[in-house]
Amino acid sequence: MLLIDNNQIILANIFQAAKDTENFNEDYIRHTVLNSYRKYRMMFREYGELVVCNDSCNYWRKQWFPHYKQNRKKTQDAAPDQWKEVYSILDVIREEIKEIFPYPNIRIQGAEADDIIFALTKRFAQQEKIMILSNDKDFQQLQIFPNVKQYSTNKKELMECADPRGYLLEHIIKGDSSDGVPNMLSDDDTFMTDGKRQTVMTAKRLEALKKQSEESSFYELPNYIRNKTMIDLSSIPMALEESILDSYQEQQGKGREKLFNYFIDHKLKELLPSIEEF
Repeated sequence: MLLIDNNQIILANIFQAAKDTENFNEDYIRHTVLNSYRKYRMMFREYGELVVCNDSCNYWRKQWFPHYKQNRKKTQDAAPDQWKEVYSILDVIREEIKEIFPYPNIRIQGAEADDIIFALTKRFAQQEKIMILSNDKDFQQLQIFPNVKQYSTNKKELMECADPRGYLLEHIIKGDSSDGVPNMLSDDDTFMTDGKRQTVMTAKRLEALKKQSEESSFYELPNYIRNKTMIDLSSIPMALEESILDSYQEQQGKGREKLFNYFIDHKLKELLPSIEEF
């Protein structure tokens, strides 16, 4: 199974196109996104079925912790017109892929691609090889399961983790500033309050917390549950996990009959000779 972090793939192609304003248009981005799918399918053909994993909206993590990814909203609010165009293109291409292509294409209200990748990995890793296509370091924790590898589409290399459990513990302790999650020594609103800074997580303090994790008292620390819920992918609500697996099962047997006309309609003449690779 080949699991694609779809928003990441599409946004990477959009941002690459934006470097050359002449190519910043829907047709060019559609071509590059589809060619990315083709390339990765061929590169990792031994992993079998490609599954497109999408972010949705109203993430369950944000409902649980309102500051989750709020710092990203600040960035987008600084340039609303540009981001409106980006998301418009993303939505169009994402919907076309869902309707036309033969891949299971999963988008569940309240879930992120992370949740979908976790649920499918947990369910199928015992019986088949899984390759995760994403730059997100969070997925290294999934290497606790057998047959799981991750490929960074940015660095063009495998992301290998010798100790996924140790990695996850350290990640929980240190937090994730890119997602607005402070370290365990800091308050919830650390990244949202002007002038506020994290309490420094020294190497000595980090090691002390790692050692304390061997004791039951560690799990009673006030910020442990916050960070574990935000960072440990196994914290997904059970109902959401079941919805993801149901959606995957419902999409088995999708056909390829719409591909040819789609390629013609969108003038994908450079990709047409490779249509069997999709």
